[in-house]
This record gives sequence, C-alpha cells and structure tokens, in this order.
Amino acid sequence: MSAFEPDIPSTRPYLIRALHEWCADNGFSPYIAVQVDASVRVPMEFVKNGEIVLNVSMEATSSLKLGNEFIEFKARFGGVAREIIVPVSHVIAIYARENGQGMAFPAPPAAAIASGPAVDAAVVPDASGDAAEAADGLARGPLRSVPSDAAAPSGDLPDPPAGPGRPGGRPQLKRVK
Repeated sequence: MSAFEPDIPSTRPYLIRALHEWCADNGFSPYIAVQVDASVRVPMEFVKNGEIVLNVSMEATSSLKLGNEFIEFKARFGGVAREIIVPVSHVIAIYARENGQGMAFPAPPAAAIASGPAVDAAVVPDASGDAAEAADGLARGPLRSVPSDAAAPSGDLPDPPAGPGRPGGRPQLKRVK
C-alpha cells in the first residue's frame, strides 16, 4: 500500500491525542486552532478570520472526547455552557499555551469545507454544572493572539511584537508555509 492511498487512516487524531497527553503530563494547557465552517460547532461570536483557538485542557472542559473523527467537549463561554464539536480534519494546530510547542497541520481542502455537513450551533444547558470556565481558553485571530483573561474586543487585533521578549512573555505560535 502506498502512503497516498485513501484507505489509510489519518495520523492527525493520533498526533492530537499524543500532544494533548504531553501537555497534560508536563503541566501545560493544550490549545487547538480550528478552521471554522458549517461542520464545526463553536460559539460563532468568537470566530475571527474563519478560525478559533480553544483551550482543551481538562480544567477548561467537561466530557472531553478526542476521537478519530471529532473532538467533543462542553465548556463555558462568557458563563454560558456550550457543546463544542470539531471535526479532527479542521484542527490546524495543537500547542502548549505556555511555550508554543506543538504541531501545525494542513488546513482541510476547500472542497471538504464547502461540502461538510451542517451542524447546529445551539447553546447546550449545563445539566451537571461541572463544565469549567473556558473563556481563558479562547483566542481570537489566526494563531497570533491568545488572551488569557477574556475574549479580545471586537475589531482587528494588532500584530503582537515578534520574538520571545515580547511584553507579557507569552509564547507565540508562528505559522510557516
């Protein structure tokens, strides 16, 4: 079998699980960057430039399932419990918030985005009350800014200064094409 045959399962879900475990084992907060379309169930008010960054740590989520096809969990955004469903094919990066170490993946092809199944983005009430606050797991913009306290104000975000010496000492994931 060739590595290009469509019958071979993707390595992406396995790598996501491995990096998630690595983050947890080392006390880091795993974040995923997601390319958003109709097949992704996330709070659309936090999507910027077709992407959203989510904190998928055990502390920020409830009922986290890192499956081969979907990443599913419950989290709170602005105090409102939401059910999040992300197709694994739409995860474009997973990395540790604290140091930026992780892995980027190719974005899904435009055809897959256009033909993906629609998913209702309904708010799910939190019956158990155990979903963690996930607002600090939310970033706006394409892998450039990961605010820790709340979502960024509306409007375009300025580009943060480059390099490890930038104010606040926050790590930065740089997308290289």
